[in-house]
Amino acid sequence: MSLQSAADVPLIVSSPNSSSERRISPAWTIAHLKSRLEPITGVPAGSQQLSLRLASQDAVPISAADEEQTRLTSFPLQPYAEITVVDTRPPAARIDFSDLSAVDKYVMPSTEYENRADSVLAWKKAQKLGRFDPNAPSIEQQKILASQREVEERGLALSGRVRLLPESDARRGTIAYIGAVPEIPGVGVWIGVTLDEPTGKNDGSVKGKRYFECGNNCGVFIRPERCEAGDFPALDLGDEDMEEL
Repeated sequence: MSLQSAADVPLIVSSPNSSSERRISPAWTIAHLKSRLEPITGVPAGSQQLSLRLASQDAVPISAADEEQTRLTSFPLQPYAEITVVDTRPPAARIDFSDLSAVDKYVMPSTEYENRADSVLAWKKAQKLGRFDPNAPSIEQQKILASQREVEERGLALSGRVRLLPESDARRGTIAYIGAVPEIPGVGVWIGVTLDEPTGKNDGSVKGKRYFECGNNCGVFIRPERCEAGDFPALDLGDEDMEEL
């Protein structure tokens, strides 16, 4: 028996894991069709439930009491009709071919990648880009430059008034120092603020080195991003609040 003929029909085969156009011969039996669909859909032939849909018409089941003998000529095959394959196995027994988490993947060792001459890394080295640029600033220099830009963008200047952020902090003061403070861990610019009230942490000095003059507990050093420049008058706490302080 020949399973191929000139009357092959192009059909759309859809399943939970695939959808593709296939040429199907009306001379095939249902059993043969299912065997051909198994490697395409990943659904075992014995677990396939087939139906045929023509345009907007209701789907017609492709089934028979004897699928080994029943040919597809018994069904209204038309070009580009859709055959839907339903997997009748319990969900736990089905394989999700779209889940790639369990698929073994090749990961090239970093040493091998670094030694390749046809990689993006090799191209960057040749072009002296990024960290391969001999004139590129170090990470520490980049942090310092970013901190200096923050000062400029926020309009922070000596003798300028600021409000500390976040707004829930509510403290206000005057900028008395802008620059590095080696005694405090971390690189970048620090803003020394003389607070309106003694709610700070120092008197303008850090570990014995003085950066500005202010009363006890009226000084604080903070990063530029915690300062909001503006015409902020000193808060009027009132006599009652002053007694509580």
